[in-house]
Amino acid sequence: MRLHLHETSMNYSRPLANFSLYKPHFTLNLQTTAKQKHNSYLSSSWPIIIISVKMPTTMEDVTAKIDAVEIDPKSGLALKSTMAKEKTFEDEPKTTETTQEKPNEAKSDPEKEPNCAAFKEEEIPVEVEPKTGVSFAVKLEDGKQLKAVGVRKKSMLGMGIKIYGFGIYADNEKLKDLMQSKIGKAPSKPTKEMYQMVIDSDLGMMMRLVIVFSNLTMSMVRKNFDEGLGAAIKKLTGGKNEELTKKIMGEASDDIKLTSGSVIEISRLPGYVLQTKVKGEIVSKVESELLCRAFIYMYLGDDPFDKEAKEKFGASMLSLF
Repeated sequence: MRLHLHETSMNYSRPLANFSLYKPHFTLNLQTTAKQKHNSYLSSSWPIIIISVKMPTTMEDVTAKIDAVEIDPKSGLALKSTMAKEKTFEDEPKTTETTQEKPNEAKSDPEKEPNCAAFKEEEIPVEVEPKTGVSFAVKLEDGKQLKAVGVRKKSMLGMGIKIYGFGIYADNEKLKDLMQSKIGKAPSKPTKEMYQMVIDSDLGMMMRLVIVFSNLTMSMVRKNFDEGLGAAIKKLTGGKNEELTKKIMGEASDDIKLTSGSVIEISRLPGYVLQTKVKGEIVSKVESELLCRAFIYMYLGDDPFDKEAKEKFGASMLSLF
């Protein structure tokens, strides 16, 4: 038996072996080709079955949807496509596999995955100086820890002008050893003796100054430090030493532009060395015990730049006991 399809609006036909019940408009023509002498049961002609469906838009749609149709020899009706059944069963596990596993997505292997934290810089918390809004890292790369923050003001035209915010850093372990070696029992509040021990010691410390006054010049900074150090040296020794006071900023060029946010770092290094950095560049390095003591005295002495900052530093010393 040979089965032919005839589309009403197109001049082509094709075997039924690749036909499925889909949308195009077809005339299904069934006729016998076997000789009656060999197939007596096919002595009568097969009925003509007409299936009216809508024609797809392209030949590719027809070809893609062609499937085998099984014909019932008794009724001559088309049964459900066997290939469609097989296709359905074959597609199901593929669909499940696609849902469970996506080949385009790389599998995560905890052992092979790089530690993202290793590629990121460690996020260090900061403390904000409330009067200026300047942030200070609570710990430096060399291990020094932030002990207090404050603000340096200067009286101009009868007004207190904020010049810079500052943070006081110290070697925490050495400060702890210093306190516990000299003072056996923790006092109820910081004492003058405790502050004086820090001032006179060789303890590693650093003052980070962040400029907040936008019209500040290098000559103004130099004058401010000369006045502050001169007063501190006079308190400590009873006399003046102008030559020594000028060394801390003496080599800093007036060409250095200080804008809001510029950083000055002054460190007391082992061996009573006072080092000054302006915007990351070393401008002076002076070995002088008196100069080191006078500099720390400006922040922790009897008349500090910021009394609240001094009290915070004292509270940090008490916490070491």
